[in-house]
Amino acid sequence: MDPQRKEKGDASHDDDNNDLCKMQKLSTFISESEIRDEFLHHQPGVARLNNGSFGSCPASIIAAQRKWQLRFLQQPDDFYYNHLKKGIFESRTVIRDLINADDVDEVSIVDNATTAVAIVLQQICWEFVEGRFQRGDAVVMLHFAHGSVKKSIQTYLVSHAGASVIEVQLSLPVNSNEEIIVEFRKALEKGKSNGKKVRLAVIDHITSMPSVLIPIKELVKICREEGVDQVLVDAAHSIGSVEVDVKDIGADFYTSNLHKWFFCPPSVAFLHCRKSSSSSKSLELHHPVVSDEYGKGLAIESAWIGTRDYSSQLVVPSVLDFISRFEGGIEGIRKRIHDAVVQMGEMLAKAWGTHLGSPPEMCASMVMVGLPASLGISSEEGAVKLRAHLRDCFGIEVPIYFQAPKEGDSTGTRDKNDCITGYARISHQIYNREDDYYKFRDAINKLVQSGFTCKMLLPN
Repeated sequence: MDPQRKEKGDASHDDDNNDLCKMQKLSTFISESEIRDEFLHHQPGVARLNNGSFGSCPASIIAAQRKWQLRFLQQPDDFYYNHLKKGIFESRTVIRDLINADDVDEVSIVDNATTAVAIVLQQICWEFVEGRFQRGDAVVMLHFAHGSVKKSIQTYLVSHAGASVIEVQLSLPVNSNEEIIVEFRKALEKGKSNGKKVRLAVIDHITSMPSVLIPIKELVKICREEGVDQVLVDAAHSIGSVEVDVKDIGADFYTSNLHKWFFCPPSVAFLHCRKSSSSSKSLELHHPVVSDEYGKGLAIESAWIGTRDYSSQLVVPSVLDFISRFEGGIEGIRKRIHDAVVQMGEMLAKAWGTHLGSPPEMCASMVMVGLPASLGISSEEGAVKLRAHLRDCFGIEVPIYFQAPKEGDSTGTRDKNDCITGYARISHQIYNREDDYYKFRDAINKLVQSGFTCKMLLPN
């Protein structure tokens, strides 16, 4: 045989093998029917547009969790002495790699982001109480901060420590990162007035309600430039919906839930404490539940807070295996759900003649969509009643947000009829289908056409 011809033949054979390998790899990706099977435990007939609040857990992860639960119930001593610590450490290692942390010792696993925030605020409170921070020194947070965070700051730092709180004023629609940056700088300046110092900035990565993707790296950088002592990022919604690189972000503390957008069962979150922080606060943090592990570092303290169900913390490696079944892995899922929620949000806004609460690039896996003004959403109570009405009468689960108009401001949230309106926060996760959003569209249209207003749901 002609050697040249043989070479060509071998090359052709190699190409065929490469194509076959690619086909085999593609065939291993999870199919749409397999995705549906993973969520058959969801209540049928309900359009779940609220993944943001409680997350969702695939059947295969529920099965993995059940194995951990049974291992404990079958022989708790063996579980405690031979499996628990090793399993928690493995989960922390997975999280370290996911968020690009320097060291696994920087990663602690806790119940949820609310717990993580309380751990940090507890330490900041001691800084005030012991005189290292002065009464009247400021804490800066976003006006859109989660209600539990606001109450925790009020409890730990205002009532007990005498701190002042400055809120970064924001309102929908938020049209650019620059709007947020300008308002953030104003809040820092206010906090530093009269010779006071800003001791802590609490910044959301993605605000919850309303939902807006915040320019977190830029705000942390501004904090460093302006001499803010500590920066805590409340990123309850980040893992699974946006890229997280804690070294690049550069905050002192960063927390995110893993049960919202990362498919873990409730509830599990991490708290990252940057070791390179000049103030070394990570060494002083303690879990609020004091156990036999107290004093061994937050990561060890958090890994054992007494007898309880640790299974949700132990399935993190199994979740990573589940995610690897998707083309593109976690990045592929993030793009899929972002693109879908923006598309559905724009469809709803067009159908109702309204607008989104922020541009697509400032949305992650949740979008705020303006609701028709004729619904008459004029209070938080009305928004809650409308949400319940959609759940009970239409089988739609979606949070409704009321934004009170600023006094004397005529540039608030307006639809095509130039009337103030509320917003719906829609989520998209891999189990959602377009029909869920069409169902929501049609329900609102039906209410509008019938002359419905929220006043009909309120007591006389």
